[in-house]
Amino acid sequence: MTHSERLAQIDRTKKDITISRQASLLGISRASIYYETHVSEADIHAMRAIDEIFTRSPFHGSRRLRHELARSHDIALGRHHVRRLMRLMGLEAIYPKHRCTSKANKQHTKYPYLLSGVSIVRPNHVHGTDITYLRLEESFCYLVAHLDWFSRYVLAWELSLSLETTFCIDSLNRALIVAKPDIHNSDQGVQFTSEDYTDILKAHDIRISMDGRGRCMDNIFTERLWRTVKYEYVFLKSYRNIDETRTGLTDYFNFYNNERPHQSLDYRTPAEVFFDKR
Repeated sequence: MTHSERLAQIDRTKKDITISRQASLLGISRASIYYETHVSEADIHAMRAIDEIFTRSPFHGSRRLRHELARSHDIALGRHHVRRLMRLMGLEAIYPKHRCTSKANKQHTKYPYLLSGVSIVRPNHVHGTDITYLRLEESFCYLVAHLDWFSRYVLAWELSLSLETTFCIDSLNRALIVAKPDIHNSDQGVQFTSEDYTDILKAHDIRISMDGRGRCMDNIFTERLWRTVKYEYVFLKSYRNIDETRTGLTDYFNFYNNERPHQSLDYRTPAEVFFDKR
């Protein structure tokens, strides 16, 4: 059961069991039940523009974003305001720091990056994961995906209104139903360094690799996926809520995996390469 499905199981009319107890039994936090995005309409408008600029130019920091917002979108914000919105979106410029939607937890174990100089030679050699911001009509949500680096095949994905670890674990478990990689790569965000997450990888004898701090190219295949998803789909659509977004992304990822040829794959689709359909 996914995080969203567990949320749907909460019954606020029950008198014999509290919402906190229901959340505990379902393995979700009480905070996620009441999660709302308290962001002004003006800030939502600015965040949409920041998302478009940052997707195009992920090396922009708050200073350059501020000038680009004013120049190309006629949005005047102070630098500290821009930085606050970037933090809410989970964005950092990839130079000099790695762009990372999820934030690190100093108490969690960090694993070394295992892929320097490594050639990815077959499906399920390396699976990578990452989180990105997605806009809704009046709010926003987050998307996590698991990608086979060799074939660019999206094994699993999930949406969430918050950055709780649960939706990343749901996506990981669904990805492992499809296939198990030799190496799993992620950033050092709290979602991916949590023991609940890494224990699943260890239980499947999967080697754990994490992007080095300040290394913007360590997760380049997933970064390219985000650009593709946003330019070909998200920026062209308008969804009111997370459920509509989930329905639309289901159709898009089916198209991406099974119908969209990639030049880097000799114009084969990710599914053809992942399942070795010659």
